[in-house]
Amino acid sequence: MLRFDGLHKRFGSVVALAGCSFSVEPGQMLGFLGPNGAGKTTAIRTVFGLVRPDVGEVSWEGRPIGLAERRRFGYMPEERGLYRKMQVRDQLVYFAKLHGLDRTTAEESTDRWLDRFGLADRAKSKLEELSHGNQQRAQLIAALVHDPVLLVLDEPFAGLDPLGAASMAAVLEERAAVGVAVIFSSHQLDVVEDLCEEVVIINKGAVVLSGRIDGLRADSPLRYVEVAGDDVSWAHDVAEAAVVEQRSGRIRLAMKDEVDLAGLAALASANSSVSQFIMEPPPLSEVFTEAVQE
Repeated sequence: MLRFDGLHKRFGSVVALAGCSFSVEPGQMLGFLGPNGAGKTTAIRTVFGLVRPDVGEVSWEGRPIGLAERRRFGYMPEERGLYRKMQVRDQLVYFAKLHGLDRTTAEESTDRWLDRFGLADRAKSKLEELSHGNQQRAQLIAALVHDPVLLVLDEPFAGLDPLGAASMAAVLEERAAVGVAVIFSSHQLDVVEDLCEEVVIINKGAVVLSGRIDGLRADSPLRYVEVAGDDVSWAHDVAEAAVVEQRSGRIRLAMKDEVDLAGLAALASANSSVSQFIMEPPPLSEVFTEAVQE
């Protein structure tokens, strides 16, 4: 288990972390969320000794993290760290050896991952000759090539097209399924909602909300009602609701969870031939906005 325990960090007058605490279990895929400047990258960097907290510690399996532990971790930084002028395969083999693999094993693992990501024919290309998406794939291979027990990824989906994002998501799901602890930060909350069961949301360096996504959505006071019918104009006159979306024959309303649902359904039926009436909790994006604005 990776544990962040009471991390505090200041850079001059800027408070980057203010008592940040949470954990990631083996086999868990955790979404690490927060607005820009919330402290996500600072927290991630403490795992690898790139930032030393002023107070608190980061531990793995109950012990402080040293070089031996870090060699078993995989890291994909937000500011990508591969060598632009170096051939792709050569540098991936090099990184694998830095993590303790012998040359033969490093080459075999590199070739296997290059093939998996469709980069086998670009193995001798310089990194700068690859498209952005393929550079992202190469960077992920650098984090995977030594078969890590922990994957820490900072904005891994940034700039990827839908096919690239789906490919990366599939790999992360596979790694978690075999017991790897996976933590990744992302501003793409729809991706997080699809991939993760749990999230941690931080703001101003502290955890403001954490838990299972379905539970956090259910606990939110916001509710959405979507109604389809031949006439939805009546919904604009509901005082307790705000129209958030409307298209032909369909309207979506935002309201508090104490809404009189039976009364609203009766009103809809009295004013329209209703073909659909659904109430659901807010998406993760709304939960996130609530958490960081409170």
